[in-house]
Formats: sequence, C-alpha cells, structure tokens
Amino acid sequence: MFGRKAAEAQRKLGAGAAPEEIRRLGVTAAVVDATFAVEQGEIFVVMGLSGSGKSTLIRMLNGLLEPTSGTIEIEGRDIARLGGKPLRALRQNKVSMVFQHFALFPHRSVLENAAYGLEVRGVPKEERAKKAREFLGLVGLTGWEDKLPGQLSGGMRQRVGLARALAAGTDIILMDEAFSALDPLIRREMQDLLLDLQARLNKTIVFITHDLNEAMRIGDRIAVMREGRIVQIGTAEEILTDPANDYVAQFVADVDRTRVLTAGSVMENPLVTVPANTGPRTALRTMREHQTSAAFVVGRDRRLVGKVTGTAVADAVQDGVQTLDELIDPEDLEPVAPDTPVADLFARCAESDLPVPVADADGILLGVIPRVTLLAALGAINTHVADVISEEGSVVEKR
Repeated sequence: MFGRKAAEAQRKLGAGAAPEEIRRLGVTAAVVDATFAVEQGEIFVVMGLSGSGKSTLIRMLNGLLEPTSGTIEIEGRDIARLGGKPLRALRQNKVSMVFQHFALFPHRSVLENAAYGLEVRGVPKEERAKKAREFLGLVGLTGWEDKLPGQLSGGMRQRVGLARALAAGTDIILMDEAFSALDPLIRREMQDLLLDLQARLNKTIVFITHDLNEAMRIGDRIAVMREGRIVQIGTAEEILTDPANDYVAQFVADVDRTRVLTAGSVMENPLVTVPANTGPRTALRTMREHQTSAAFVVGRDRRLVGKVTGTAVADAVQDGVQTLDELIDPEDLEPVAPDTPVADLFARCAESDLPVPVADADGILLGVIPRVTLLAALGAINTHVADVISEEGSVVEKR
C-alpha cells in the first residue's frame, strides 16, 4: 500500500472497508490479499488492465518493492525479510528481470549488455563473454555482438534483454510487459521464441501482460487481477470456460476460443466403437442401436485400427462373411492429438461422416468430436450468433 496511513488502511481493509474509504485516507491499495504459488518450470502469467496492480506485484517478487504486510517466499525463504547484501545476492543468483522498455546500457555493446548480470556477479571476462555469446545465439542475435543498442530494432533489443536474463543463469525470470512495446508481428515472434526457449531451458517465469490473447497463448496458468486483487487463477481453458465472475467473463468475451480450446478439452467418450475381432453381424447390431452409418474399429488395447460403414457391414452379413478383416477401411482416419486447437477441426468435421477421432502418440483412441460437440464449444462464444456446421458440410449462420 502506498501512503502515510498504510497501516490504518490495512486495518480497515481487514475489517471490510470499501476501496473508496481507503482512497479517502490518501492510500493507494495497489496489491490486496494476493495469494498464489508458482510452480517450478511453469510460465505463470499475471494479467489485468492498467492500474490493476500487476506491475507492483512483480516488483515485490524480487524485492524492488517491500510489501506492507505478508510474505514472499522463494524456495521457502521469505525475501520480504531480507535486506542489503542477502537481497542483492538473491537478485544476482536466483531472479532475473526483463523490462518493458529493454533497460539496456546505450554505451555498451550487445555482448556487454548480455553479459552484464555475470559481470555484476564477478564472473571472469572470457567466461561471461562465452556465456553471453551462447545465449545471444539462442535468441537469434549471432553476428550482432559488437553493435550498440541504438543500432538495433525494438524486437532485437528485447532479444538482448532476454539473452541477458538467460545468461545470468537464474532459475526464475520476471518479465514485466516485456513484449507490449513491440509491433504485433514482432510480438508474436517473441512469444514463439519464449515458448521455444522455455521448452529447452525449463525456467520458472512470471510474465506480466495486459493482453489477454498473449496470456492465453503463453501461460501455463493465468492470474487475473482487478483493483489490486486476484479474482481468478487457472489455465486458459478454465478461465475461458468457467469465469469466476462477470468481470472475468467480460474480459474473455472477445477471445478467439477456437485458438485456446483444444481437441482434448471438447472431446467426448467414443460411444460407438466396434472391436476388431468381432463379426459383421455384431457390428451391424451395434451401429443400428446407435443409429449411425459408420463406426470406428479398435483393437484390444483401444488402438484405432480403422472404420467400417453400415452399408459394407450389411452386405457382408447378407453374404455370410464372418469377420471384419476385409471390411475395415484404414484410410482417411488421421486422428488428431489432444492439444490440437479447435480452429483446426472445422474442415475435418465438415468433411467426415464420423466424429473426428482424438488419439495419443501411440494411436490409442481417447475420444471423439462430433459436429454437435464442436458447435456446443463454439456456442459459448456468443449466445446470439454462432457458426453452425450443417450435415452437408456447409456453414450457415444461426441467429
């Protein structure tokens, strides 16, 4: 809390005082009762509108701002109780920061900027230069080591800032609206780069943004802030499909759900499957019971083998065929992975006479996505207008 009467404001907040009453005391309650844990190796995104308290929050995580009350623990150690040399050591060895406006030294080369964290730690010059070159290469800046920041584009300067944080070798990286000053295309490139580096380096990242689409794209979990409070924490899918209140619901109203929801999140249990070792008569009875003209065929281990059609099975029954071996069609199945975005499923749903199968890397059938299920997932985008995939595969508008 900011203001001379912070202690009094804290007591009043604890007693249930309204924000207006706190402001009348001349106190700004920037972060209020924010409780969360960040797991090792995850990208934890804190998002909210300007003034929601997210930048204040991240500055407390490395001791730049001291909390009025509460604890901030890194590996069980309360950094709110540290000061002087121990706090500086924590920043050097445990926590790096990437700033919105790059924060590079204009008179130092790209290499010197990237090596700065190691220089502060007292690492010998040759060793820190080697390490800085390594991470400049990872962020795509090989050959730019001797340039000055003023000779670089905004995106390149932010890559230097990211390389500096990575070269420092800390387990935790704090990123305060690190990409918000960049053009949309460059911003997308930086998001891709961050996700690629995270897959290789497995850092613990706290990422601040006011861009919901950015949060949904890179965050393993997202904390939504409003007026200093965290109103919801969850995965992108959880926040999108089950908003905690009207504020969060309005916040996510314009998000492209088709890029956030995945096949695994909308799939259903495969109700109509035919064992590969059954006969045509049993298969036909199963298909008639479920009133379907085709069915998936699975092995004993639930591995997807192929599909059979009602017409082929009925003909086989008439001809006295005893097995499905010659009737199974393995073509045109192409099961999708559980993490496939819903946006990539429209054409498949429109073209197929069966639901889209969802299978793991071993080909085990996990679920299916019928057209109506895909429609239901999209229907929550807007209760007034939805794109409906018709039985003929065309797209019609339903109001």
